[in-house]
Amino acid sequence: MKNYKTNKLINIKNKAFILATFFMALASLTSCSEDPLDKAPLDSYTDATTWNDLKLAEAFANNLYNVLPTTQHVWNTRTNRTWALASSCDEAFNKFDDYESSTINSGSLTPDNAYSFDIWKPTYSIIQNCNIFLSRIDNVPGDVAWRNRLKGEVLFLRAYAYYRLTADYGGVPIISEPFDLNSDFKVDRSTYDQSVAFITAELDKAALLLPLTANSLGRITKGAALAIKSRVLLYAASPQWNPSNDMAKWQKASDAAKAVMDLNIYQLYDKNYADLFTNHNSEIICSRLSSKEPQWSAFNGVEMFNSPSGFHGWASFAPSQGLVDAYGTADGKDITDPTSGYDPQKPYVNRDPRFYKNIVYDGRAYGKPEYCADRYRVGSSNKAEFYEGGLDSPQGWDTWNNSETRYTFRKYCDTTYNFNSDTQTNKSWIIARLGEIYLNYAEAQFKLGNDGTAIQYLNLIRQRAGLTVPLAGLTGTTLENKIRNERQVELCLEGFRYYDVRRWKIADVTENKPLIGVVITKKSDGTKTYNYTKVQTR
Repeated sequence: MKNYKTNKLINIKNKAFILATFFMALASLTSCSEDPLDKAPLDSYTDATTWNDLKLAEAFANNLYNVLPTTQHVWNTRTNRTWALASSCDEAFNKFDDYESSTINSGSLTPDNAYSFDIWKPTYSIIQNCNIFLSRIDNVPGDVAWRNRLKGEVLFLRAYAYYRLTADYGGVPIISEPFDLNSDFKVDRSTYDQSVAFITAELDKAALLLPLTANSLGRITKGAALAIKSRVLLYAASPQWNPSNDMAKWQKASDAAKAVMDLNIYQLYDKNYADLFTNHNSEIICSRLSSKEPQWSAFNGVEMFNSPSGFHGWASFAPSQGLVDAYGTADGKDITDPTSGYDPQKPYVNRDPRFYKNIVYDGRAYGKPEYCADRYRVGSSNKAEFYEGGLDSPQGWDTWNNSETRYTFRKYCDTTYNFNSDTQTNKSWIIARLGEIYLNYAEAQFKLGNDGTAIQYLNLIRQRAGLTVPLAGLTGTTLENKIRNERQVELCLEGFRYYDVRRWKIADVTENKPLIGVVITKKSDGTKTYNYTKVQTR
């Protein structure tokens, strides 16, 4: 009985304590002004915290860099169409139909079937976040120079987003303030000229805030802002958007390119041309870095998806015969010139030095021999075999990955490591470089009637590439065609050709014909014959 009473007393005391605790908590809830459920999250930062700390504001800005393209080959990532632009014009063929390029090439593109080629929604999403940043950054406490640099970067990134939109869609709605739940979402579409005026004004603002040189690799600089301005104004002056050939627009394009050159901090890279695209160097104005990742991570290995099948690559973006034919001979003549010495049965001999640096063709050595031990074991070598029955042909190794055109790209590939066994190297996609600026300037100067200046800058590009015979005396259509040809070979696989043929209004010629490849037959005596055949109807 005593134990029972004791236990009962303990239970009564426990209940009393629990009730007292409950009422004390309830009293504190009713008397305290703070909402106990309104707690700062432990796994993220609040809006108020972000805009009270420059380090957090910079982290927010860093995420906006995703509007810039990278070397990563990630399917269905709409803001990253770097490689797809090559196979969506006469530059290359993609047998796996990444990014709906076949829809474009067949002429059947509509708003309903653009899918991953349509950048509208993800780009405006980034613009909204840029607008949020720009509406808050001026009130973030801290170092003024740091704050201004971040503001300049985001002004650039928003302008770059609008540049991409106008390149694809023409005039677009210009939204410069962040939307909230009370916003009127009906924004009229601006004209193309209004869009260009907004973009260039924003780039000018960015240039005033940005440093000449970055404090870390990959960050936006003043030169980047001026370089994209040069491109935007060149596009705006072109026939697609300047049907009356207004000379004032060409003058603006010329002045913008000259402003980049006048910075005097960039030089044409005059060492191994192939290294221009695999190493940071004096010519690169702006690039987007991608991290070093395991071999199969995000399929971002440039060597993996561009190398020939006999080297166990995927040959994803295969150069067209049209691109190969665009490369002239070693003395700078077109292969169609009867005096060039071009031999169609020895098509890869005595060609423009850039051809050898950019294209993997039949008989070309690719990679170090020690990386190709399996090829040597079967009596082959590290030389590509695109001929019928060769290791890189439809009858060779990894046939599901063979190049349909019998070429692959050497450009952007780092052959100093074994991509089949090592992790992928750090890569950067070149967004702007001095070579483009020289070509922009040459085109604008030609349109302004300054043929000599145009030729001067073409020769600088060609001489850097190893063409020792300078151009001279070209005028009119002949000079214009040479300018266009230089852009085609110098800037191949960099995302320019797709837009160039449209702004020049020649896409109805360049795109409205089959994409061609070559079939190579090796005879018993070792000689080869070359037959050119349709790869895709376009």
